[in-house]
Amino acid sequence: MGAFHHIAPIILAFLVFMGWSTGQPMNPTQGFIKLPLNTSDFHIQKPYNLPITDRYSFLHGVHKLWVYSTDKPLSKNSPTNPRTEILIRGYNYSSGVWQFEGHGYVPNGTSGVCIMQVFGASSQATTVIYA
Repeated sequence: MGAFHHIAPIILAFLVFMGWSTGQPMNPTQGFIKLPLNTSDFHIQKPYNLPITDRYSFLHGVHKLWVYSTDKPLSKNSPTNPRTEILIRGYNYSSGVWQFEGHGYVPNGTSGVCIMQVFGASSQATTVIYA
């Protein structure tokens, strides 16, 4: 067994102890400041040959994005696979501690999904991907 298997129970016990020792549930947002997120901060990326409305909608507070394996990439010369995504602009995520909260739904049978990707690692482009 790896070292993580030995230390994981200790970490879990510490987190449970911290929650119980205060008698209150732990608040994962404590210490964070809520910032506005406006659609003007969004840049929708979609297949270059389609209008945004063919791959993105915003109705009743719900953002919907979809992509098909037969879609074109973001630009004619892009080496990437097809994608539809929201880039969030206007905030500097390159330093400090940031927390993002959202709800997501991926229909059954979907493949190749990336929920969130954070760029800026020191040795490669991506710091973390939540898939």
